[in-house]
Amino acid sequence: MMHTIVNPLPNYETDDDGNVKTLYPYDLDDGVYFVDELENRKSESTYHNWIYDAVKDHTSKGAIKKNTCVRVLYADGHNIDLPIYFKEKETDGEKTIPQLAHKSEKYVDSDPREFYKWFNGKANNQLKRLVRYLKAWRDKQNKSYNTKMPSGLILTILATNHYASNDRDDICFRDTLKEIRSELEDDFICERPTTKEGEGLLQKYSETHFMDRLNKLIDAGDAAIAHDNPKEGCKKWQKHLGDRFVCANVEDKSRTESKSYSAPAVINVNATSA
Repeated sequence: MMHTIVNPLPNYETDDDGNVKTLYPYDLDDGVYFVDELENRKSESTYHNWIYDAVKDHTSKGAIKKNTCVRVLYADGHNIDLPIYFKEKETDGEKTIPQLAHKSEKYVDSDPREFYKWFNGKANNQLKRLVRYLKAWRDKQNKSYNTKMPSGLILTILATNHYASNDRDDICFRDTLKEIRSELEDDFICERPTTKEGEGLLQKYSETHFMDRLNKLIDAGDAAIAHDNPKEGCKKWQKHLGDRFVCANVEDKSRTESKSYSAPAVINVNATSA
């Protein structure tokens, strides 16, 4: 709905016969809403049990219960999360806020559709591409360093709040990264702009690790933009963004010998997962 999803980097699994199977470890969210009078609201566990019983035999891999959702597992490595919401019926046109049925925190105000509207009200096609670049970068860092980078939600908020428009994607991306760095150096905080508004989202992530990765990406961007050869410059981005950032069709010639290109190669936009 936001056009910011990217393909995941695959995992590989070898069976007892030595056959290698490719697994795609992405997850999709599909919210399940119960709309009723507040007095009819059930316990969080009741709703979770209803959903679990409905989907547990849907695949050969089954399903598992989590605090915020029921997760349906698929043989190719992906899963579909079913977060469960209760929404009080609206009366006299007065809007009600959906509540996430959280098994340990009870009912928590949460409205994913509100975030979608917030982002789409601010975004243009370039910003959506920048978010995909950031998500691909996050994916590559997590795979390469076996660590946990901030979520796609956090990166989307940071990119939106610090978007630095430019006719060239590479300069726009580099400048947006620098704006993000400037903000986080002052205070390592990213607040949710919608329900729960003001919620701090970076608390569980390592400031040292994220800022180190961000600094290296910015340095690569500076070097790429300054490079006289577009293809060699593209490779500097590719080192941090991964092979999905394609450089094969970028001109391999000095800028002094040909016209400079207007934008770097774009990550595959035919994406299937976050």
